[in-house]
Amino acid sequence: MVIDINDQNFNDETRTGLVLTDFWASWCGPCKMQSPVVEEMSERFSDIKFTKLNTEHNQKVATELGIKAIPTLLIKKDGVVVDRLTGFHNKEMLSEILGQYR
Repeated sequence: MVIDINDQNFNDETRTGLVLTDFWASWCGPCKMQSPVVEEMSERFSDIKFTKLNTEHNQKVATELGIKAIPTLLIKKDGVVVDRLTGFHNKEMLSEILGQYR
């Protein structure tokens, strides 16, 4: 399950544990391709929290984090950014990357 988050609850939702946040927008073609991959990963990796943040409606966090392109997948461990992936990542690539942080 992927949880929708926003500027107001981003820090609370990504503060503890291993969290992947998918920064996306409705007009973004690659974001539409990335979304089902993130959904599948959320079912495969039950020990990782998966969130998504719509950058059209929540620009504050994206600006603060310097996210200039979408999709961007941000991986945080106990509130600290440990990886930033820009552009589409297929399930094999994303699975391998997530496996490094478990």
